[in-house]
Amino acid sequence: MKLKVLIATFFLLVSASGLADRDPALAGFFAAPLSIETTAGDTHSFNAYLAVTTQQRIHGLMFVRDLPANYGMLFLYEPEQVASMWMKNTVLPLDILFIRGDGTITNIARNTTPGSLEPIRADGIVRGVLELNAGTCKALGIEAGDRVIYRAFDSVTDEESQSTSPR
Repeated sequence: MKLKVLIATFFLLVSASGLADRDPALAGFFAAPLSIETTAGDTHSFNAYLAVTTQQRIHGLMFVRDLPANYGMLFLYEPEQVASMWMKNTVLPLDILFIRGDGTITNIARNTTPGSLEPIRADGIVRGVLELNAGTCKALGIEAGDRVIYRAFDSVTDEESQSTSPR
């Protein structure tokens, strides 16, 4: 009887946490909030699954069939490097944003082709790559030059650093 109660409690907690709705291909990934500030002054919030280990970066969004509109996957690199992505075993078309160490988006590959083995490269050295559902950048007006705000990027402006520095 105790086992049945324990199992029922587990499934209740999983359902309440939203994990039951998550695509099974994302098991083992954790999500964190981030935002994108456009040069037009808009801010868009997302939750990004984090790909920080080598194995997570290899897996990425492969085999994911359902990615909610406000979700993506953030690949982080240390040290910064010229990143190259591909769409092997990826069934969803994506917008791929390449991000410098300061959070600035260098370039965007829009509406990538699912399953393609063609390399998709950053225009220079980057600290991260953010993958979003295809069409997100166009719909929200996200362009190269906009900023990704996340703790892994040095996105603090000079004004912000001056306002927090001791006098």
